[in-house]
Amino acid sequence: MMSDKVSTEEIQAVARELQLIRGQMQSVSSQVSELTITLEALESQDPVKPVYRSFGNILLEVEDRKSLMEELSGSKNTLEEHLTRLVEREESLRGQYENLANEYEKE
Repeated sequence: MMSDKVSTEEIQAVARELQLIRGQMQSVSSQVSELTITLEALESQDPVKPVYRSFGNILLEVEDRKSLMEELSGSKNTLEEHLTRLVEREESLRGQYENLANEYEKE
């Protein structure tokens, strides 16, 4: 029965998807770290000193720090949720890859 056999193409496809997911995890994790550092810097900065935000090629002074912090926190939370989903997908793919590899070895 040819349909029951695991092909190297199937294994390679799962391996490629696993690599893509891991790349996405690394990227999202870096973004979360950057936002964490930014939020910590904002919290520790003297409230009297101005804060600037980049818009395109210019820097504009931020009038409402609270809104900025809420926006950054929201972005960080969204990215953390996305990272959680990526980790779950990576675990699922890893299991799928191991199962396919084991089946392939049995053939």
